[in-house]
Amino acid sequence: MTAIKTKTSRMTRQKRIILEEISQLKSHPSASEVYEAVKKRLPKISMGTVYRNLQRLSSCGEIRALSPVGSSKRFDDNPDDHYHVRCMCCGRLVDVCLDSLDDMEESVSDTTQFMVEGHFLEFYGVCPCCRQAEPSQRPHRKRAKASSGATS
Repeated sequence: MTAIKTKTSRMTRQKRIILEEISQLKSHPSASEVYEAVKKRLPKISMGTVYRNLQRLSSCGEIRALSPVGSSKRFDDNPDDHYHVRCMCCGRLVDVCLDSLDDMEESVSDTTQFMVEGHFLEFYGVCPCCRQAEPSQRPHRKRAKASSGATS
């Protein structure tokens, strides 16, 4: 087992187990999913304790809190910049390996005079499992037609 180093002041047994469970789940779990996994190992832990530790771990950069559009907050064991794709049917959230768009941040900063501190990019679609499901069970979404000219 790899030692987990943390930027928090103290690595408690609870924090260590929460980190381990998030890492093992690989599904960008919600707080309640983390709680259910941790409760198997720490039966007396409360949901409030799990939630507070998730917030602390997120605040110090050990994990990343994700707030996907139209979904509850989820947690990622990879705090480094990366992107996600979300299934519009089942809500599954998967990492996408792409080069970082840091150049785009600089361009946005130059254009708007904002001091850009980061960005969030989420792709969405229908995962392979849901594509195999009955077509009537999938959401129907019309694609916007590409415009031929720039608008202001």
